[in-house]
Amino acid sequence: MTNYQKIFNTILSENGWDIFSREMLLSDGRLTHAQIKEVLRFILNKGNVLQIERGKYRLSHFADENVIACFMVPDGGIAYWSALNAHGLTEQFPNIIFVQNSSRSEVKEIPGLGAKFRFVKVKPKKITGYKTYGYGNHQYKMTDIEKTIIDCFDLPQYSGGYPEIVKAFNKAKLSARKMVKYSRTANNIAVTKRLAYLTELLKKKQMDYFLKYAVSVMNNKYSPFDASLPHQGKTVRKWRLIINTDEKEILEMANPII
Repeated sequence: MTNYQKIFNTILSENGWDIFSREMLLSDGRLTHAQIKEVLRFILNKGNVLQIERGKYRLSHFADENVIACFMVPDGGIAYWSALNAHGLTEQFPNIIFVQNSSRSEVKEIPGLGAKFRFVKVKPKKITGYKTYGYGNHQYKMTDIEKTIIDCFDLPQYSGGYPEIVKAFNKAKLSARKMVKYSRTANNIAVTKRLAYLTELLKKKQMDYFLKYAVSVMNNKYSPFDASLPHQGKTVRKWRLIINTDEKEILEMANPII
C-alpha cells in the first residue's frame, strides 16, 4: 500500500465517510488532485470503492439507496411514491427510488444496487417540506407527510396512480396548516380543489383551515377530478370539479377491501 493510499484511508476513517466526492477529498487538504486521481484509479480497480457517477463514490459495503440518491442531488430528497411507502401510507413498494430535485430529470441505474433512481425535476420554490433522517455521512432528506400528499396529487404519475394516493390521503393524519403552506408552494389550484373535495367526501377531521384556504383561491374553471380520464361527469359547483370517477369508486379507493 502506497503512502497516498494510507492517507486516503485515514481521511475516510477519520471523517466517517462511506460515501464521498472528489471535492470532499480535496477539501481535506492532505491529498492533491493528482494524488487523489492516482489513488482512486488503483482502488476502483480493486473493487474496494465503487463509482456512483462522475466524481462521486461509495465504499463497496455501503448500499443505503436513500443516502446515495440524496448524495447525487444535494438540494433534493426522497419523495412521491417512495415517500408514501416510507411514511406507511401505501403497502405498494416501488422498485424505483423517486427523488425530487431542481437540477436533473432522468432515470439512472447504479451498478451494484437493486433499485433504479427516478430524478424528478421541479422548480426551486417547490424544494421544501423535507425532514432529515440518519446521521453524519449517512444523512438523507425526505418530504414530510403533508408535502408528500401535495406532491403526489401534483404529479400522480410518480406516485402509483389515483387509487394509491386517494388511499394515502384518507389514511394520513394531516396538519391543515402544513397542507395550506405546501399548497401555496405547489401553486396548483386544481390539486387544491381535488383535496378539498376529498376532505369533505372522506370527512377528514380538523381540516377547516385548509378548506377555508381552498375556498379563498377558488377560480371559475372546472377541473377534472382525475386529469388522466375524459373530462366528463357530474360537477361539484363548490369546488369547480368535474367528478369523472364514480364517487362509489373513490370511496372504494380510500377504503380498499384487503
